[in-house]
Amino acid sequence: MDKKSLGNGIWFFAAASFLNDLGHFLFTAIWPVFVTTTLGASVTFLGFLDGFGTALESISQAVSGFLSDRIRKRKVFIWVGYLIPSIAALIYSGARAPWQLFAGKFFDRSGKMRDAPRDAVVADATEHGKRATAFGILRASDRAGAFLGLAMSAILVSYLTYRQLFLLAAIPGFVGTAIILFFIKESHDGGADGKIKISFKDAGRNFKIFTVLSLIFTLGAFSDSFYILYAEKQGFSLGSTSLLYLVYVFVSSATAVPFGRLADKVGRKSVIGLAYALLAMTNILFIISGSVESLVLAFAAYGLHYGAYKGNVKTFAADLSPKSLRASYLGGFEMLVGLVSFPASIIAGALWQGINPHTAFYFTVLMSLIALALIPMIVESKKDVE
Repeated sequence: MDKKSLGNGIWFFAAASFLNDLGHFLFTAIWPVFVTTTLGASVTFLGFLDGFGTALESISQAVSGFLSDRIRKRKVFIWVGYLIPSIAALIYSGARAPWQLFAGKFFDRSGKMRDAPRDAVVADATEHGKRATAFGILRASDRAGAFLGLAMSAILVSYLTYRQLFLLAAIPGFVGTAIILFFIKESHDGGADGKIKISFKDAGRNFKIFTVLSLIFTLGAFSDSFYILYAEKQGFSLGSTSLLYLVYVFVSSATAVPFGRLADKVGRKSVIGLAYALLAMTNILFIISGSVESLVLAFAAYGLHYGAYKGNVKTFAADLSPKSLRASYLGGFEMLVGLVSFPASIIAGALWQGINPHTAFYFTVLMSLIALALIPMIVESKKDVE
């Protein structure tokens, strides 16, 4: 896909992302309750399961990124990545014991194989000064799908069982897969010579610093399940918790494109630094929350963090990667970050259950502030790495 064809392509990608997150977020709010109450697992198990999924997510991106650079084919990894989370939803629906969830989590998070090849397509087909906006469109689309999924979940949870919600969640992903298969055209520029060599030590100084800094930050960024579970422990019903989480999704969707445009204008580093500060503020708000209004504010702050962070991190990593190996570098970056997410959720679960939930929030504040203090070490360029 070249720059001329990106216009339609970005919207097809956006539609598939919208449908994928619509399906996933149909069951996100019920996930912690399903695991800990319906199947009787512990909070520590929940943290381990979510961490396991995040690690798989990252490994799949690294593998697909490397292979797509090697064979110069992107589309197959993208449509398969949109397909298999729907299979995961079917597995979740049939699970009768906690250990069976690992099979579903394997398919669910392996679907992230789509991201590195897709992001490479978008990065290659956009100018540096418009790239963060393009990634912002993707983030806004998946957040919009998440918003609708959560809104539907809040309504349908009174009429459907958890298992029926999982079955329903499988449908949008199948539709999104069809969109990629039939409407995305892949350029045929031939395969590589099979001699691709990827080494972190060959990466530029700024890419290395940004990767290490992202790992530090990620160590304190546990999964959303803990915020949902915290609201439920505060006495909120499942429907009310879904609405609180809906605030987060709405804010993250509404701010993704504006934050992308801001990053295109003032630089990625400043907006990512703001995202670090926003996550620290989010967890402080959870610590001091004692009312509905304060929890709404906390989830809104979390939405601001996501809007400023997710798309711009990918944009910055793409900026700092050599164009010919962009999918490999993006996949490797996401793999390292995801592998650190595994112990992050385990640490959060251990602090939560071993001491108290506030200790997990304090740990996130600490890691966020360390990352914020270190980000000035990166020298941002106005052009891509050659």
